[in-house]
Formats: sequence, structure tokens, C-alpha cells
Amino acid sequence: MKLETKCLHAGYTPKNTEPRVVPIVQSTTYVYDSTDDVAAVFDDPTKSLIYSRFENPTVMAVEEKIVALEGGIAAMCTSSGQAASLLSLLNILQAGDSFISAATIYGGTINLFAYTMKKLGIECIFVDAEASEEEINAAFKDNTKAVFGETLANPALTVFDIEKFARIAHAHGVPLIIDNTFPTPVLCRPFEYGADIIVHSTTKYMDGHAVQGGGVIVDSGNFDWTNGKFPEFTEPDESYHGTVYTKAYGKAAYIVKARMQLMRDFGCYPAAQSAFYLNLGLETLAVRMKQYCENAKIVSEFLESEPHVESVNYPGLASSPYHELAQKYLPDGCSGVISFVIKGGRSTAVKFMDALKLASNEVHVADIRTCVLHRQAQLTVSSPTSSSLRPA
Repeated sequence: MKLETKCLHAGYTPKNTEPRVVPIVQSTTYVYDSTDDVAAVFDDPTKSLIYSRFENPTVMAVEEKIVALEGGIAAMCTSSGQAASLLSLLNILQAGDSFISAATIYGGTINLFAYTMKKLGIECIFVDAEASEEEINAAFKDNTKAVFGETLANPALTVFDIEKFARIAHAHGVPLIIDNTFPTPVLCRPFEYGADIIVHSTTKYMDGHAVQGGGVIVDSGNFDWTNGKFPEFTEPDESYHGTVYTKAYGKAAYIVKARMQLMRDFGCYPAAQSAFYLNLGLETLAVRMKQYCENAKIVSEFLESEPHVESVNYPGLASSPYHELAQKYLPDGCSGVISFVIKGGRSTAVKFMDALKLASNEVHVADIRTCVLHRQAQLTVSSPTSSSLRPA
């Protein structure tokens, strides 16, 4: 979705989204030539900007850049990755519906799906991503409306078989949503393997500097919302002037609906300053991802040969059970996150972590700093005789 209208008060034209420096349009409000123009934008939100709870020229410039990176049709930034995951599903689901998710996903997302969304009357059906297609097909219900997985799971570092799940989801007439945070579009473009919607926590590699949180939802424009399973796309939206999204916006229906329904009501849109910082990270993303992968490969190989290390989990290693899938989906590298288990239990791990000089103890991963986090902080379980760590 491209806007063709000038923000008169700022002297900035949103359609010009590739200046050398993306300007910070620090404004909540936009000026119109007439009351007719105001009425027109409320009837069709693509005619102009409305309000900063929906959209902002700086944020929109970054949205279009991410769309280009992922090869999609439209995107909507959010204030966090969790907000992106939530809205990507709420745009499809309502109370009484269910969706399927791989069990090996970020712990915070498990809490969101298993507890918070349950309170909203939406059921998450967790499945083993390694299960057969027959077993996964058996998990579907009549009210199942989506499938969710992470390209490279946080913190399990399992590699998701995107083509397999896209095939299964489409056989049931529902979209596949992929969290592509760890690979970023530099290492994997899930749309090319059949995914329909992509979400990111831009707080991680996309931002890079760990100065602000953010998220984004990207739509491929390929899913057929008129297949009979999604009447909220094909019937009038009484909360927005009776708009029929598929009729009015075609392939951009998903993002326009998310913006004009959910962002309107939840208001979890990032500030212009946040988008400016995110854009700075995006400009170095390709260079950084290459170096992260090279560093992680060297470190993982060293750890694998270290006698004090019980095991190493990194899909880039030939010893990884996910190495074959990584070669398919992540041929240019598996990001900079490694999990490994130190011999001697928690006390030994704590001693190791507290002695580190270069790496910082943080509750974060995937920025330019080397950091380390004990997996128990991520609600994962370590065996009583070993302790797992996740450096980035």
C-alpha cells in the first residue's frame, strides 16, 4: 500500500520512501485542504494519512523497505515483536476459533498463545514440528484458522520445515505465519517457500543496536481470503463504514484490515524516532548478518571441541540434527545464536558466566554485542547434571 498524498504541515511526500536519509516526521496530526478531503480519507485510508495511531511517514518508509526485503506486498510495524505476533493472529481469529503452532517457539510467545489468547476464547493447538504430515493434519479442527512457526526457533534453534507446513496449512485452506526474527530476510525469505505472513521482532537483528523495541507484520499478498473461511475479509466491516476489505483492497486486504481495525483499537504503533533507529539498523543488516554467521560458526566449532562442554546446538554444525534443513532454508548461515551445555551443572555455568569479560549477562539476544543468558531464564529446563547457555 503506497500513499500518494503530501503531509502539508511537514512538507514530506510519503511516496518518496528512498531518500538518502529518512526524515523523522515527529507529528501526531496531518492537515487537509478541505472537509471533503477529511471525509474521503475516512472512507478510504489509502488516500492520505489519518493519525499517528495508524500510520506515520517515517514508519511507513521503513515498512516499505521491509516489504522489499521480504518480497511481500505490504507491512505494518508494531511497538514490539509480541504485538506483531498477536495482531497477525487476531486479524484472522476470533473467540471460538483455534490455530496450530509448533511447540518449539519462543517462551514468551508460548505464554501469549497458551494463556493470554486462551482468555480471549482462542485455542492454540501445539504440535511437534517433527511429527508426520498425517499427525499434524489430525490436529486440525473445523475452527482452525492459521498455522504458526519460527524459521529458527528461540531458544531451541530448531529449523522449521516451511514447505511442509505451508503444504499442510494450504490443504486446510488456512495461512502459514512465520516468525523470521533470527534469520531475517538476509538469510531466509519464507515467502519463497510458501509462507503467507511473516512477523519479526525488529528489536533483535533488524534493529541491531538494542536501543528500542519493535515488531513488524509482512503480508505476501498470496493467500486467498475469499475461500469461504474468512468472512471478516469478504463481508462488510460495520466498524469501518461497511468496508469489504477484499473488494476494496485486493491483495493488500490483510494489512489494511489489520491497520484499520486492530491498530486503530490497540494503538501499538511505533514512534517515528523508533522507525528512524530501525532504518539505521536495516542499512547495515546484510553486512552484520554475514559476520554474525561467520562468528557463530567459529565459536560453535570451538565449543564442540572443548572438553568442558557437554553438547552444542547450532544448525550450522554438521553434527546438528537440523543441519539438512538448515542447508535448505539457511544456506548462507544460521544467525549468531548458539546454545551449548556446560558440564558440571548450574553452579559451573554461573561461575563461567560471571567470569566472562567480553560477553555481557543480558536478557536479550541478537544485537551487535556478545551476550550470554542462562536458558532457565527463558523458562526452559536444564538437566540436573548440566547447564545450557545461549550466547549471541
